Amino acid sequence: MDDPYLNELRGEFNGYSYQLKKLNKALVKTNSTEEQLEIIEQIDALADKMEKNQKQSVKVTHSRLKQRKKKSKIQN
Repeated sequence: MDDPYLNELRGEFNGYSYQLKKLNKALVKTNSTEEQLEIIEQIDALADKMEKNQKQSVKVTHSRLKQRKKKSKIQN
């Protein structure tokens, strides 16, 4: 489904994934427990954003599918 808003959500999700990979690498490299805690908090915040993004994506997809169904019923 090619939808500008869904494409935007997908782009945001890909950005979050990229940030997550960078944070995971930083977490592995650091030995400081304080830095590890900060990185873990950032990872947790990113995970929350990703989850909200996915929920919104599902809602929009369902909404778009309903619109298509209605449109096809009207045309038939």
